[in-house]
Parts: sequence; structure tokens; C-alpha cells
Amino acid sequence: MPGIAVIDDPDNDQYVATVDGERAGFIDYSLAGKRMIHRHTEVFGAHEGEGVGGALARFALDDARARGLEVVPICPFVAGWIMRHTEYSDLVIEAMRGQFENANRSSDA
Repeated sequence: MPGIAVIDDPDNDQYVATVDGERAGFIDYSLAGKRMIHRHTEVFGAHEGEGVGGALARFALDDARARGLEVVPICPFVAGWIMRHTEYSDLVIEAMRGQFENANRSSDA
């Protein structure tokens, strides 16, 4: 298992992941009041399949929770990750939350 580290880089509106010190991926985000909009996630080819995307999503969502922010997951990766990790669906803005609740119910069937 590689040594994945994730940090917030607020100057660039990104969460940045490194693997053993090498930049491995990022999530672009925007802040709008008490909302964090996850716009795009990218994991660099050499690090695909190493858990970098999941580490980024978990860190970003844990950070949003710690800061008392709602999440707008327009990034398909982050949205899909939340659907698979229902403990984070309460962070999604109310207007979108039904999509995640419905996906969770259908996957339980």
C-alpha cells in the first residue's frame, strides 16, 4: 500500500494527494458561502488503482464536515464515492440529497 497523503491547497482551491512524496492527483473545489462545490477529480495515470481518489474524496468530505460546510458534488467521481459511502450523504445539499438516498435504496434491493 503506497503512502498516500492529502492536503488542502486553498490558494489553488484544490485538495492535493501525493504518493510517497510525488503528486498523484487532486480535487478542484470552490467555496460559496457555507457550501463546498467539488468540481473535478483527477488521479494521474501512474497512480490509478492505488486508492488515491478515495483518499482525496474522504479527506475533502471530512474537511467539509469539520468546517460545517454542505457539499455540492458535481464531480461524478465524488458523487459516486458518496453513493458508495452513505455515511457522507448527510453532507450533500438538501436539493441533491434525494439522488443519493434513492441510489442507496436501489443498491440495497
